[in-house]
Amino acid sequence: MTDWPVHGAITGPIVMIGFGSIGKGTLPLIERHLQFDKSRVTVIDPDDSVRALLKKHGVKFLHLPITRENYRGILGPLLTEGEGQGFCVNLSVDTSSLAIMEFCRGIGALYIDTVVEPWPGFYFDKNLGTEDRTNYALRESVLAARRKNPGGVTAVSCCGANPGMVSWFVKRALVNLAADLGDQEPEPKNRDEWSRLAMRLGVKGIHIAERDTQRAKKPKPPGVFVNTWSVEGFLSEGMQPAELGWGTHEKWKPANAGSHAKGCGAAIFLKQPGANTRVRSWCPTPGAQYGFLVTHNEAISIADYLTVRDTDGAALYRPTCHYAYHPANDAVLSLHEMFGQAGSMQEEHHILGESEIADGIDELGVLLFGHGKNAYWHGSRLSIGETRRIAPNQNATGLQVTSAVLAGMVWALENPKAGITEADEMDFRRCLEVQSPYLGPVTGAYTDWTPLTDRPGFFPEDIDESDPWQFRNVLVR
Repeated sequence: MTDWPVHGAITGPIVMIGFGSIGKGTLPLIERHLQFDKSRVTVIDPDDSVRALLKKHGVKFLHLPITRENYRGILGPLLTEGEGQGFCVNLSVDTSSLAIMEFCRGIGALYIDTVVEPWPGFYFDKNLGTEDRTNYALRESVLAARRKNPGGVTAVSCCGANPGMVSWFVKRALVNLAADLGDQEPEPKNRDEWSRLAMRLGVKGIHIAERDTQRAKKPKPPGVFVNTWSVEGFLSEGMQPAELGWGTHEKWKPANAGSHAKGCGAAIFLKQPGANTRVRSWCPTPGAQYGFLVTHNEAISIADYLTVRDTDGAALYRPTCHYAYHPANDAVLSLHEMFGQAGSMQEEHHILGESEIADGIDELGVLLFGHGKNAYWHGSRLSIGETRRIAPNQNATGLQVTSAVLAGMVWALENPKAGITEADEMDFRRCLEVQSPYLGPVTGAYTDWTPLTDRPGFFPEDIDESDPWQFRNVLVR
């Protein structure tokens, strides 16, 4: 494809915070699909090694970290200089998404991020209780800010591949499933109608089911954490408690599960790290597989969005929802190495660039289960080969994220007064229209697999044979 569509125009300055693997892949997509004045683009990053690449792009570079003390003084002048509306693209770690989001809205600048990121220290603060280190708590802080200041300038919260794109896949999957099950109701137009569709179809749960088969040309060396995306990001979320949206059909809860006294009440957490918690799931390429129950914002937001409540606010229906992630083999080995040393993290981190990858795909989708057709997976099956052909500076994992950032930016430009918005609330058709050229084959597949398939085996197991889709059967114990 050579004639790339231009989806909109940014009339003011652009400030990108963070230029790691995702920033490097996002900037070329912004250049390709949005109109803007390149002289008004600034990238901020504490790593000076990105200077040469940014010089090739012809944009300004500020070599410094964004901190509690300086973010107002640095971002304010950059985002308000000259005419037009500024746009802050926050792709960083160790910066408070909420603080920067609220500041941008206060000065009239559009905003987008891929995660609710806290200031440094949050993820590994031993003085915080388990409940306080959850993504549930981080999300509730954003929802509280929205309640305090509803409407206003658009700030898109948590819009990458997941969280982000997968929420759009859930809606697409529900539409496809409704057609295949013969549901005659019109396509939903609001949150209440989407949640009632999921309930009507009998969806008991949703896995964000992912298998990354991208294979490095050289094997992982000892003492190095190798990943296909941000190592810092993966370690941070991986060491948080495992979290999942908690469905109304569940009859059993792990002994180490905790719940939340405040907020939406849509999720529980386990008192163990997500990257050391395994679950049974399914993707088209491998079939049945183990995945890690790493906490993600979408596990909570999707479950919350699809909750049906009675007039008193009690949940009548909610699907169980969680991540079931099998990362690239090198990342799995890195996790085994780390947890084998009681969670002591490797000092050296390495993200596989596209030139270092021999082959493979990132198969990322949503598995809707428990309905009349058992289970349905819908998602992206993007290969490294396809990625190389269509986008620079990234691997398949990265492109699924960066193209979602682009889609979120386009949606924000088209809806500039939507206030603080989650991906679940956005127009899934428009977002996928922008993103789909970068996702490789987007396909759906039914399966008759359940977490009880071929179980029990040689040894007795604690399972619930009355309902295969109980979390009791999904969790590896």
